[in-house]
Amino acid sequence: MSTHSKRLIWLDLEMTGLDTFNDTIIEIATVVTDGNLEVIAEGPSLAINQDDSVLDSMDNWNKKQHSQSGLLARVKKSNLTIADAEKMTLNFLKKITNKEESPMCGNTICQDRRFLARLMPELESHFNYRNLDVTSIKITSQLWNPEVARSHSKNSNHLAMDDVYDSIHELRHYKKHLLIEK
Repeated sequence: MSTHSKRLIWLDLEMTGLDTFNDTIIEIATVVTDGNLEVIAEGPSLAINQDDSVLDSMDNWNKKQHSQSGLLARVKKSNLTIADAEKMTLNFLKKITNKEESPMCGNTICQDRRFLARLMPELESHFNYRNLDVTSIKITSQLWNPEVARSHSKNSNHLAMDDVYDSIHELRHYKKHLLIEK
């Protein structure tokens, strides 16, 4: 097993909504860690330009959230397309991970994966078929050890890079309090 195969690729997307058929990606960020959740490298954090008509069609929650976080302003100033962001992210990952060896990691990561499959298929194919979904561990903790779940709080502002680090920190919390280390 190569050193690269033990690496975890953490990813987060911000989207115009949750409809994987009609909404689109407005931000992407990645971080690569080792199996002990130590950061190896931080990838690009990219705001992706979208037409005003796309941004105007967002629901009120997304408009308010992405305006307050400053993401909407970054999206409007950005010159990057989805294809540009895919290429830049993939170029970063190819330098430090092998194709189809690392799982996609994050919170409710299957949703991000659906958007990638439709809008960034080459990037999606870089991951292996597995997901490391921190949300599943959180739900398990809420059911079987609620004190551990309550003892962790996230400071999510719905910016992709911040959310990536929130997911890594959350998994570190569960690793320490739920999982037995050898």
